[in-house]
Order: sequence, then C-alpha cells, then structure tokens
Amino acid sequence: MTCVHIDDDKTKYLDRPYGRVGRKELKTKLLENCASSGVRFHKAKVLNLEHKEFESSIVCDDGIELKASLVVDASGFASTFTEYDKPRNHGYQIAHGILAEVDCHPFDLDKMVLMDWRDSHMGNEPYLRANNSKIPTFLYAMPFDSNLVFLEETSLVSRPSLSYMEVKNRMVARLRHLGIRVKNVIENEKCVIPMGGPLPKIPQSVMAIGGTSGVVHPSTGYTVARTMALAPILADAIVECLGSTRMIRGRPLHHRVWNGLWPLERRCTREFYSFGMETLLKLDLNGTRRFFDAFFDLDPYYWQGFLSSRLSLRELLFLSLSLFSNASNPSRFDIVTKCPVPLVKMMGNLALEAI
Repeated sequence: MTCVHIDDDKTKYLDRPYGRVGRKELKTKLLENCASSGVRFHKAKVLNLEHKEFESSIVCDDGIELKASLVVDASGFASTFTEYDKPRNHGYQIAHGILAEVDCHPFDLDKMVLMDWRDSHMGNEPYLRANNSKIPTFLYAMPFDSNLVFLEETSLVSRPSLSYMEVKNRMVARLRHLGIRVKNVIENEKCVIPMGGPLPKIPQSVMAIGGTSGVVHPSTGYTVARTMALAPILADAIVECLGSTRMIRGRPLHHRVWNGLWPLERRCTREFYSFGMETLLKLDLNGTRRFFDAFFDLDPYYWQGFLSSRLSLRELLFLSLSLFSNASNPSRFDIVTKCPVPLVKMMGNLALEAI
C-alpha cells in the first residue's frame, strides 16, 4: 500500500507496491552478467571519439586506441560524446535522501509514503515556507522497520534547479517536526536528474542509452526501470545488424539502432510526458496539490501507466481529457491560464515528428 499526503486534511491511499533498488547489488549483478557473457573490460577515461564510415576509434587517456563498429554511450547526462541539435532546456529534479537508523518514526510499516506535500513543518521557518510555496518539495518515505527508514526530500522539477542546500534544509525542518531523530546514516543519496528537453540527434554515429539518451521520464524522473526495459530492445537491434551474415554497418546501422530505441510512437508519447513536466514547472504548491489530487483520482490503469511510461498516444490523450474533466475549478484555471504555451509547443513537436 502507498499513500500520498495532499495536505494536512487529505490523504490518498493507492493500491500499488514499491521497492527500493539496491544500487551496489544491481551494479554487481550487471557486471557479473557481463563477465559471464564474455564481455571484456578496459578501465580508462575516453578522451576522444573519431568516426569513419564503418568504424569508430575510441582514444583513451592511457594511450590505448580501441576500434568498434558501434560506440554505445552509457556515461550519463554529462557526456560530451552524444550530440544534440537543439538547446538542452531540461527541467531538474533534485533530492536529498538518507537510509537511516532512527529512534522512532511515525510511518506505518505496511505503507510507503510516495509524496507528502504538507508544509506544516515550516510554521517556524518563514523563509523556507515562502520559497516552498513557489517551488515545492515533498517527502518520500519507505520504512523497513520501526528503526530503519529511507527518507528523501525531493523537488519534483524546477528550472533552474533548486539548490541542494535548500532541499536539505527543508528535510531537516520536516524531520524535526515529525520528531525523527537520526542515530546513524547508513547511506546518503544526492540526486540531480535532468528531465525532459530534446532528444539527442537521431540518428548519429554514437548510440546512447540511459541518462544521455532521453529515456528519463520527463514528468517523474524515473530512470532505472525504464532503462532496464529498453536495453534489451536496443541490444536486439544491434545484434540484428552486426550479427547478421551481411553485417549492417555505418549509417544504416545508426539509423536502425536509434529508431529501435526511439520509434515514432515512443517519440510522440515522450512529447506528452514532456508537456506534463512543463505543466508542473508552472505550478506553485497549491497548484501542485490540486494537480495530484485530480491525478490520483484517475482510473489506476491511467495514473499507473503514466508513471511507468506504458500508455499509448491515444491513452495519454484520454488521460489528459479525464484529468481536466475531473480536476477542480481552480486546477482547471491553472491548466487553461498556465499551459497554452507548453501545449502549443507539444502540438508543434508532434507535427514535426509526424512529417
């Protein structure tokens, strides 16, 4: 069971389980799978890539030069090797999280707190409260037992990014208000996720996967599950080209792998998710509360599908109409007055994709 605290007077209960990914365990598992499949590793920093018609050269800082029919860039958002042909106007999700041993906490052990938008903890923090009313943050809490809990204060999306210290200070104020005294921090998590913005240039000589490929959910920041789901699709496209008897390379290879990751339907649905992000960017705390109050009143198929990037273009259109019809009048006013520009931008991008 999961709950969302809209404000001090309203809580929604969602029939949706959540789990926490063990980052070290996941990385170990992936490396073990690579090793067992015969993947060879070379530990070095890439200085430069040089592309020819059918081959690329990877120049490393140890003087080694590697040759490849295809370079796959999984180095994250800061990569300089994946090309963009449009300005990268991302929104940013920023969070401060801890896995901590505490004296006690107020959370039900059978419920995870997906979002807590309450701001009563800022009653004695006028500076924090004023800023939070404009660019809100929420608490995410996953209790494991009565003394072990994962806590994370998150700015869902902002542009420019909310400062990390601001987020951290808000979390300190919230934990103080909840009476949570941290005895020991087992893990720290500092999270900065660029969201939305344009896709990389499609196609290009470098294939991207993960943060630099645009697969981050523009409205939620969800990344890991999405990447894990799409990686086999990309791998199959690569195998189909390089593993065939006639070996497809060069521009035909780049075209197939990029369009395998980003077919037209997936590019169009991403525009809808990006519109969701642009909408959230324009909402203050009260507007955000109203939005999620209406969002989680939708049929679970639609809000769950939206969060997990499973909806088709037609389903996303139905979700948008349902959300507007179910929203409160103030929320409708927010949408009508604050979203025309993002809506026009989305429609223009959809038209360009269809050409």
